Amino acid sequence: MASDFSHAFVAVALGTAYTKERMPWQFWALSMLCAVLPDADVLGFSWGVGYNSMWGHRGFSHSLCFALLLSIGVVKLVWRDDALGSPQWWGHVLYFFVVTASHGILDALTDGGRGIEFFAPFDTTRYFSPWRPIRVSPIYIPAFFGMRGVEILVSELVYIWLPLTLLCGAVRLYRRG
Repeated sequence: MASDFSHAFVAVALGTAYTKERMPWQFWALSMLCAVLPDADVLGFSWGVGYNSMWGHRGFSHSLCFALLLSIGVVKLVWRDDALGSPQWWGHVLYFFVVTASHGILDALTDGGRGIEFFAPFDTTRYFSPWRPIRVSPIYIPAFFGMRGVEILVSELVYIWLPLTLLCGAVRLYRRG
């Protein structure tokens, strides 16, 4: 998996590109939560859920179906004033869908793990990107500290943070023009 730092950074970058309006802190907190939440599936290890299970790590919670369900749930709970099915409502759903789905996409770009079940529960095949430049982050936090953590952060800076920072800069320049 990419580190949770990078998943949260992606959420902030996507939010910056999504709207030029000043958004409340709840928007940013929910964005980061949706981007990081798929990794809650690691709790299954302590309950005996196997890695290869659809409910295991990088299974259903990393799927596009989960991203859609979570995004609809978030928008229904938080944006109650938006008319159900209105363009603004769908815009928020699409935004939170992309933020949540970005988690699986980033993980598919890592050099470790067993792939992502993008189409669960309908298809439990695990997929990787053919290009996997990002060093995989360990599941357990203590393993992140040390030289391995530095290598992970460097790969994420190069392949996630820098391109998204440039994208956000380009979006801001476009909006000014």
